[in-house]
Amino acid sequence: MFMKIFIVLFLLTILYSLASAFFFLVRDKGKGDRTVKRLTWRIGLSLVLFILLWGAYQLGWIEPSSNGPVRAPDMNQKVDDQP
Repeated sequence: MFMKIFIVLFLLTILYSLASAFFFLVRDKGKGDRTVKRLTWRIGLSLVLFILLWGAYQLGWIEPSSNGPVRAPDMNQKVDDQP
C-alpha cells in the first residue's frame, strides 16, 4: 500500500510541475526561463520515478498484476503450434 501512495504522490508532483510550466508559459509569454526550469524538473522527476519503479520491480517490492488491462502471458501454459 505504501508503494501505491508513493507512486500517486510522485505522479501528482509531476503533474503539478507540468501545470506550473504551462502557467508560466502563458504568463511570461515565452520570455524568461521559468517554463524551461519547470519542464526540466518534470523530466527529471519522471526519470527518477521510472528508475525507482524499475528498481522496486527488480528487488521484488512490486510485481505485475494479472487483472490489469494487459495480461501477462502464463509461462507454465503449454503453447500449441496448431491454430
